[in-house]
Amino acid sequence: MKVAVLGFGTVGFGVYEMLKKAKGLEPGPVLVRSGKKDADFKVTSIDEIVNDPTVDAVAEVMGGVEPAYSYAAAALRAGKHFVTSNKALVAAKGPELDAIARERGVAFLFSAACGGGVPFLHNLALARESDEIRSMGGILNGTTNYMLDAMQRLHLDYADVLRDAQRLGYAEADPTADVSGLDALRKIMLASAVAYGTLPTEGLLNEGIESVTAADVAHFQSRGYTCRLIASGGKQDGGVYAYVEPVLLRDGAAECSVLQNFNMARYEGACAGSIVLMGQGAGRWPTASAVLRDLSGILRGEREMFPENVQRGAVDNSLCRHSYYVRLPKALAEKLPAASVEEEGDVARVLTEPMAVSEMHSLAKQMREGGAEVFFAAVRE
Repeated sequence: MKVAVLGFGTVGFGVYEMLKKAKGLEPGPVLVRSGKKDADFKVTSIDEIVNDPTVDAVAEVMGGVEPAYSYAAAALRAGKHFVTSNKALVAAKGPELDAIARERGVAFLFSAACGGGVPFLHNLALARESDEIRSMGGILNGTTNYMLDAMQRLHLDYADVLRDAQRLGYAEADPTADVSGLDALRKIMLASAVAYGTLPTEGLLNEGIESVTAADVAHFQSRGYTCRLIASGGKQDGGVYAYVEPVLLRDGAAECSVLQNFNMARYEGACAGSIVLMGQGAGRWPTASAVLRDLSGILRGEREMFPENVQRGAVDNSLCRHSYYVRLPKALAEKLPAASVEEEGDVARVLTEPMAVSEMHSLAKQMREGGAEVFFAAVRE
């Protein structure tokens, strides 16, 4: 099966090199930007790929929604299988691409869009066929895990670890999608769509790590907690929930052993119980290997990851409840249902009674709109 590649950056180069050695696969033309054509296998127009009868499949590793969506739709309509590592594309246009692929009888696979080399979405798609997926999520962003790990094990401050992550290539020049939690949120959106056929577009909540300080780290570490950014999703009382937030875990929790830029994804099946997957969540070779995994799956007859008739929908996070650790101005502490309060100067650190996830996120938003500096993290004992 000849495979064209859209994009020749870090991951695109890895995909092209792996295609040279993969069983049953061979590299085809590679789409590059105008002015970047410096080899015969490179092309600068998507038409040269779409209209090439020798190309059986297209692997997209460009990123972004456009022109990736237009290229994907054109390839699928031309009867070519399509795989992608582009989470933004699938979160925005997944149902449309799935519908085109089914109409044309070709594959649309995207396991590389979540977890890099970790086969999270791939296993979710398999598990849902024979088991009930009760919950899923985990550490799905390597950048923030690297930063939190460095702040806690090396006792560095936020600005230093961000610069270090950028120097190592773990964080982009604009790290907003990672540190805000948006990247992890997109991944739990895809997991929900794969597991339940609902691609969440309303009611989603995400809290990143921008507000954590070295003082916060010292305080919760002194009390035996480790912080990780966790994406959570699942079914509860017939509805779907999906959110991202920092979580404080006791030091013996499995997530505490996930260091540097590694990911740890998990899901719970009614029959299988808890399944945990861990590995490199990003980078040239882990992501390229996931793209090749999907391409090899096509050779085995795999055609879709979404259940049939996947639909956009709302999530309800109001039924998910747990305690929170909150650092905020002392004058605002009374707004929280406090189980305990520690005060130092103008700062209060509150451990709340169990409260709804939606309530905590809403309160933090209101306080910040009033100019307050707030850090919060869920507490899992």
